[in-house]
Amino acid sequence: MIFSIVVPDMADIKFGTSGWRARISEEFTFESVRRLTAAVAQHVKSNLEFGMRSAEYKAFCGKANPHPAVVVAYDTRFLSPEFAHQATEVFAAQDVQVILAAEDTPTPVAAYAVLNHKALGGVVITASHNPASDNGYKWMPYWGGAAPVAVTDELENRAGLLSPSAVHTMPLAQAIENRIVAIEDFKPAYLKHLASLLDLNVLKNSRMKIGVDCLYGTARHYLRPFLEKLGFEVHAIHEERDVLFGGRPPEPTESSMAELKALMSRRGLSIGLACDGDADRFGILDAQGVWISANDILGLVLYHLIKNRGRKGKVARSVMSSHFMDAVAKSFQLETRETPVGFKHIGELLRTGAYLMGGEESAGLSIGGHIPEKDGILACLLVLELAATEKKPLVKIREELFRQVGAFYNQRHNFHLKHPEQVIKLQHALETRPPLELAGSSVWRINQDDGFKFLMKDGSWLGFRSSGTEPMIRLYLEASSPEKLSRLLQAGKKVIAQITQ
Repeated sequence: MIFSIVVPDMADIKFGTSGWRARISEEFTFESVRRLTAAVAQHVKSNLEFGMRSAEYKAFCGKANPHPAVVVAYDTRFLSPEFAHQATEVFAAQDVQVILAAEDTPTPVAAYAVLNHKALGGVVITASHNPASDNGYKWMPYWGGAAPVAVTDELENRAGLLSPSAVHTMPLAQAIENRIVAIEDFKPAYLKHLASLLDLNVLKNSRMKIGVDCLYGTARHYLRPFLEKLGFEVHAIHEERDVLFGGRPPEPTESSMAELKALMSRRGLSIGLACDGDADRFGILDAQGVWISANDILGLVLYHLIKNRGRKGKVARSVMSSHFMDAVAKSFQLETRETPVGFKHIGELLRTGAYLMGGEESAGLSIGGHIPEKDGILACLLVLELAATEKKPLVKIREELFRQVGAFYNQRHNFHLKHPEQVIKLQHALETRPPLELAGSSVWRINQDDGFKFLMKDGSWLGFRSSGTEPMIRLYLEASSPEKLSRLLQAGKKVIAQITQ
């Protein structure tokens, strides 16, 4: 039996750099999820039968599935399982076969499931590190990475054109009985693949005691169990499902990991590992609970992969990420490619097979031979592998590396403005009357590929980039010393204040 759903009021659906996110019960509703899923089903079936992407899919997978199949997964947020089930029922009504996650699942695990099953794509119901009031919808095409703009634009248009009578569902129980939907635990296949990317002997021989903070998110089924199986002593917190995430966004920042830091001090732990709500981002605390920034982790992991693992290839990073990665790559005669913000751009490069690693300052990392999507679980384990190999704290490794390739100190600050017009005014001023001197240094080059990045000859730089969802300017800065960084910050604040006042 198939039911038609009456749609009383259709909210706009707009994708950002990593899916569509909105406030639960306002824009993000069962109706909007059903409507977007119907659009995805149309997209999948159209491309499978007629589009050029169908030929690309066949070449990528070796053969097409006999029937259209998609992966559907979800995180630990309020109503996420129910939203995923609604999406599944819409796919089933469209005769699109579904492989539905048996439990809350990290985004990187769902991405690997898409590859492992040679699926046409995957849906993940998640708002990642957003506040508990939000939820979201990610669509990953058959390659297991974020959808490009051309695809998300099509989905937005299709969803906007759907009439209420065009949205149908099939009850989940009926879809399972009719074998349109299969429920599967994605964990075993992912963990087997994850193990193939690591040096298990090094990890098994380490005697480090580890702290893990899942921030009430989907890493709860993965990090601690995987580490304990390797023989580590693990002390984990926040593994239960809490749809309010303890009252703060599930983002692994220095402040949000304060409880893990306290646990490390009480237990004398060697390292602290954390992931965000859907486990695609990472957070790292060194011995003594010292916070290590994502920018530093990217350079350290790259160094480890090249020096200790003998990996080769090009390196990719987003435009507002630290040049620490560039310096490490250059020291090993490797090339670095800069991309716009958004891991989908890095994922496109990883898909070529020519890239060793890709990373972005917002704690996103993946490597060649893995999914073209960021993976916080893998990032945590690679950091652990580095510490186990070098047998010294991360801070010490960073100090030694800074002496070899140069020091890199960086920060990011968010400046909330009162009106969207102030953002437009700032962007116009930076484009037409850009500052030619910052913090006493002449501007050498201006990069406008994504925002405005002012580079000085001494290697320091200052970046301005607006938020796509609110009147806010993000200020990125990097210098070779804390003193230079402080002067650069004051210069950036001055630019914003003078133009937006």
